[in-house]
Amino acid sequence: MPDKELFTQHISQQFNEELEDIRTRLLEMGGLVEKQISDAVTALIDGNTGLAGQVRSVDDTVNRMEVDIDQECLRILARRQPAASDLRLVISISKIIVDLERIGDESSRIARRALQLVEEGQAPRGYVECRHIGNHVRKMVQEALDAFARLDADQAFAVAREDKVVDQEYKSAMREMVTYMMEDPRSISRVLNILWVLRSLERVGDHARNIAEHVIYLVKGTDVRHIGIKGIEERLGRKPEPEAE
Repeated sequence: MPDKELFTQHISQQFNEELEDIRTRLLEMGGLVEKQISDAVTALIDGNTGLAGQVRSVDDTVNRMEVDIDQECLRILARRQPAASDLRLVISISKIIVDLERIGDESSRIARRALQLVEEGQAPRGYVECRHIGNHVRKMVQEALDAFARLDADQAFAVAREDKVVDQEYKSAMREMVTYMMEDPRSISRVLNILWVLRSLERVGDHARNIAEHVIYLVKGTDVRHIGIKGIEERLGRKPEPEAE
């Protein structure tokens, strides 16, 4: 694990403050997005239209935060011309906020499906799966953000591994929902909304993995995108871990 001082000690105190500011703002944005996921799933399961509306309204705030942080990253790059670990920090933040914004979008889509289900009548199946996968991906986002805050590549790697588990859970839930629709065609319209929710949750898991990969790049200086878990293990010099059942 790297020395955090690498990212905070500079001749210019103002530069220190600028870097700390964008780190803090990213974590604030992350906290807001994490709550969006939780609230969207709760709104779906409880049929809570007010909460669903709140999730959708928060999306505007998340979008503004992404733009503001990105602009500050560009200003730092232009004004400070950072190098080495500082450059990786700014680049990583500029990429992580994109994934956070997209998680916010997926949460808003889940909230929209929740509103549609209230109008149509709640779906007969799928809420247990949505709650389970929703909790799983929310925790992935939380752990990825914690890995960023702590500069912990090992924790980030653990998050990346979890995405494969989420993919398996998603495929299993999809098979169950499709089977149910075939058995009861009257449920098709409502269950389709659940299928879209499950798809959004699976995408949240993908974005959490992306954040984890950006953290690994930040800490280790190694780009691990698009190379798979085994490839990441090799890049990090880790011994391969057993596959999840």
